[in-house]
Formats: sequence, C-alpha cells, structure tokens
Amino acid sequence: MSTLLFNTPEELQTVLGERLRRLRLNRNLDQRTTAEKAGISEKALRNLECGHGSTVETLMRVLKALEYLQGIEMLAPEISINPLDLLRQSKAPQRVRRSAKPPKES
Repeated sequence: MSTLLFNTPEELQTVLGERLRRLRLNRNLDQRTTAEKAGISEKALRNLECGHGSTVETLMRVLKALEYLQGIEMLAPEISINPLDLLRQSKAPQRVRRSAKPPKES
C-alpha cells in the first residue's frame, strides 16, 4: 500500500513539487530555463516545486516543458474496462445448441 494514501493534501503538494524538482534536475535544467520554456514565472515554478500551491495550468506547462506528458497519464489515466465489471457480466454462450425440432411429416 502506498504511504501517500495517509498524507494530507498539503503533504502531497510537497511530494509532487519535490518529484518535479528532481525531474527537472535530472533533465539538467535550471529553474530559469524551465520557467521560460513553460511560459511561467520563476516564482510560479518555485511555488510549485516547494509545494506552496499552484494552478493545474502551471503543472501542465511544467510537465510539457520537461517533456514528461506521461505524467498526465499517471495523474489521470484513461478509463478502460473495469475487470470486475467483466466478471459480473453473464458469460456469453460458448456453443449454440440446435433446438429439438419435430421431424417433418410428408
């Protein structure tokens, strides 16, 4: 079980900010370059990385600037078929039986 489950929203913002900061550093980018590439201010990037609140737009711009759009997929994955729903559905017949028809009378 993820330890993030027990974190407050404020703690989760801090964790997200730290992870974005490490991603940026891993890409060998400084805050100024990343902010310019994202079209945001350095202060907005610092706020995001420190977990001091930000907008969804700022987060998306930074993910795009870091060329990490799969982060969006991780945050909100595309809904697919729920395996439990498949189990709940009645199974389709595997074979079709011929109905017993009375023989034709001539």
